[in-house]
Formats: sequence, C-alpha cells, structure tokens
Amino acid sequence: MVKSRSAPDLWILLSTLAILGIGVVMVYSASSVLSFHDFGDSFYYLKRQAFFAGLGIVAMYFTMNTDYWTWKKAAKIGLISCFALLVLVLIPGVGVVRGGARSWLGISSFGIQPSEFMKLAMIIFLSKLLSEHQSTITRFRQGLMPPLLLMGLAFGLIMLQPDLGTGVVMMGASLLVIYVAGARMMHLASLALVGLAGFVGLILAAPYRLARITAFLDPWQDPLGAGYQSIQSLYAVGPGGLVGLGLGMSRQKYSYLPEPQTDFIFSIIAEELGFIGGVTVLILFLILVWRGMRTAITAPDTFGSLLAVGIVGMIAIQVIINIGVVIGMFPVTGITLPLVSYGGSSLTLMLTCIGILLNISRYSR
Repeated sequence: MVKSRSAPDLWILLSTLAILGIGVVMVYSASSVLSFHDFGDSFYYLKRQAFFAGLGIVAMYFTMNTDYWTWKKAAKIGLISCFALLVLVLIPGVGVVRGGARSWLGISSFGIQPSEFMKLAMIIFLSKLLSEHQSTITRFRQGLMPPLLLMGLAFGLIMLQPDLGTGVVMMGASLLVIYVAGARMMHLASLALVGLAGFVGLILAAPYRLARITAFLDPWQDPLGAGYQSIQSLYAVGPGGLVGLGLGMSRQKYSYLPEPQTDFIFSIIAEELGFIGGVTVLILFLILVWRGMRTAITAPDTFGSLLAVGIVGMIAIQVIINIGVVIGMFPVTGITLPLVSYGGSSLTLMLTCIGILLNISRYSR
C-alpha cells in the first residue's frame, strides 16, 4: 500500500464547506417562522444546526487525518454495534418515535438515528469483505449471497421502524459497491427484479405508502391529504423563477409546506434563490461527486476504491431522490438533502463520511 500522504482534495473540501454554509443559512431562512411559532425563538433550529455543523466539521477533521485503513480493522465491530442499535431502537420505551417512525435513541429533543450510522457501517464492511474476497464475487452462492444476506437483515430491521427512505439509500449504495467490486450483471439484474417485486409488496402492505404513490401520480386527487406536500412543494418551486423572491422572502414557509427545513428545504431554496440558486447547489454537488469518483479511481488499493464509491454513491442517491421528490419526479420518501437539510445525525454522519473520502484522496495515485 502506498503510504505517502499528501494534501486532501481541495475541490471536495471547498464544495463540502460551500454546501454546508448554504445549508446553515437556508435552515434558518426556512425554519425561522416555525421556530418562533413553536419555541418562541426564531433561531432555535439555526442554533442546533450550527452546533451539529461544528460537531460534524470536528468529526470530518478527525477522519480526514485518520488513515482510512483504520476503518477496515474496525469494520466488523462497527457493523455489529450498528445491528445492536437497530435492535435496541425497536424496543418500546427505549426507541423514540418521531414522525411516525421508531428511529431514534436519546433523551428529549436530543438523539441519534442508528439507521444513519448503519449506512456507513455497511459500506465499510462490504468494502473490506469484497476487497479481501473479490475473486469470489462472480459466484452467486459463495461471493454474492453473504453480503446480500447482511444487507437484507439490515434493511429488514430499518423497515421495522419503519424508514423506507434510509433503507433504500443503504441498499442503493451497497449494491453500487458490489457492482464496482465485479459482480455479474446477470445476477444483479435478477436481484433487481426480485427487489422490484418486494418493493411493490412493501408499498401494498402499508396504506400510507400506497397513498404516497397515488398522490405522486396525481397529487390533486387528494390536495389536502396525501398530495398536500407535493403540491405545496411545487407552489414553492414555481414562483421562484430565475432569481427567486429573495433570501428570507419565502411564502410557503408560513405553515403551508410542512417541515420546510428538512425534506423540502430545496423547495425553499428554489423559491427564495430561484433557478440560479438551485442550479448553484446542484453544481456544488456535481463537483463533490465528480472529485469523489476521481478519488475512487485513483485510490491506492481496492478497499479505498470501494469505500470511496460507497460514500459518493450514498451522497448522490440521496441528492437525486430528495430533489426528485421536491420537483415531483418521485413519491415522497422522507430522505433529506445531504449537508443542507436540518438534522443532527445525518449532518454529522455525512461530514464524517466526507472526512474519510478526503483521507482517501490524500493517498490517491
């Protein structure tokens, strides 16, 4: 392994900090009215987001300066710990219910979301497993079945909360790692068909998911129910035009768009900053993904390459789904916009992941 460490990828670092800065500003802009109404403090969400952004930057600095193969040694312990937390969060009285899902561990308004950490733990473990047994990945039973069983178990525990959005992101990033490791397309195509059937089953098994699909196809059939969020999001995006209504001038944040600081924060960006603001955010994400994939290609070993692919895939999948929901291309899923949406666990984890990516870039060929 090449161990001559250089400076981290400046493009990744600067694009991350730029997106994070935009996110902190937009969380305040999107939540100020809601914060004052609920807590009597317009800065309530801003202060918490700034705290977790600072905590995440510290975590990013730590992982950026920690040799990435350290995580290879801790992969098994990390995965087992996350499985234990996923079981623990399902116990009534231990797990905290928020937004209809028992996804949190914590006290009062402070808590962690174990499913967020499972995404990173699964990516690290699969990168380790497949880098050590890459020659067997083309064989279904010996190479592909073990990681699929692990992923299926984790997905099942996450769905018991239930949290379909996080489960989809974890599965998508994990399958990308498996594909890059050399899995056969025939096997993956067969799995895709099985997964599609299972996905349809999950939708039919829960009335609220079926309602979201129906609302996606025609949100105006139920404008005050299942289609409400989609319609209000489009009402925010549409008036933004080229340059937007101006920072802080959103109308939809006045209790029209539910929780505008989380899943639908891009709606507020489009409304206040317009097409130019929205495209700027997308360009920053494209730079992050581009340099992240370059890091994966030039990584000095297979583990580093697969780990970088998994992290970049996790970011890209979340961005695509979140913005797709905002503009009406996908049904509402509850997936946040990385580095931008309000949320302690997701923000801290994302900056931790980017720190690992930056460390891999320090060893790139």
